[in-house]
Amino acid sequence: MHMRTALLTMIILCLASGHLSAGDAVSRISGEISAQLQAWNRGDIPAFVETYADDCTFVGKSILHGRAQLLARYRKSYASPAAIGKLSFKNLSVRPLDEHVAITTGEWHIERPAAAGGPVGGIFSLVWQLQNGHWRIVLDHTT
Repeated sequence: MHMRTALLTMIILCLASGHLSAGDAVSRISGEISAQLQAWNRGDIPAFVETYADDCTFVGKSILHGRAQLLARYRKSYASPAAIGKLSFKNLSVRPLDEHVAITTGEWHIERPAAAGGPVGGIFSLVWQLQNGHWRIVLDHTT
């Protein structure tokens, strides 16, 4: 009977620690998303893309590989403070798949004047990977 109790206790502890890890992932990724939002809204595009892995893939109107290409795309597309506008997110969902991988889905919207291209928005899905203790976006599919 003691062995069965010990085994049950061990299973409960493993499940509990996995649950805490998932909660930690959600909290940490939510913090990364918040930092991205703040960086964008202060016009700091390099800080915005720091959350991406060096070897990330971005899928939009074209496919880009690597943080450097992504930064160049953002700098070209959002070349002025007016073009950068004010970013907001809604309907965000962060779902850990395991202790090293998670996905985020949501909607994005940039409010900006008509002279700077007007309001723009769409949906996105992100794949995050825990790399060297930091959650990084490895795949971004944005429409």
